[in-house]
Amino acid sequence: MARRSIPIEEKIETQKELVSRAKDRYEAELDKLEKLMRKRDELRSKELMEAFANSERSFEEVMRFLTTSEEETDA
Repeated sequence: MARRSIPIEEKIETQKELVSRAKDRYEAELDKLEKLMRKRDELRSKELMEAFANSERSFEEVMRFLTTSEEETDA
């Protein structure tokens, strides 16, 4: 029985199809990841705003805390 030889062009086309499908799956998973990260950031923002609203600190105190580096507070 002789083995059927697959031409290189056919192998290349098959591999291109595999790569294309893998790329589509990758892009779909990347999209899911980006949506999850946006949702996490929205939840964090909401939590931060709730914490600020419930705190006794003024806007200026919070902004000073957020914009002051550790080196400035240690000096």
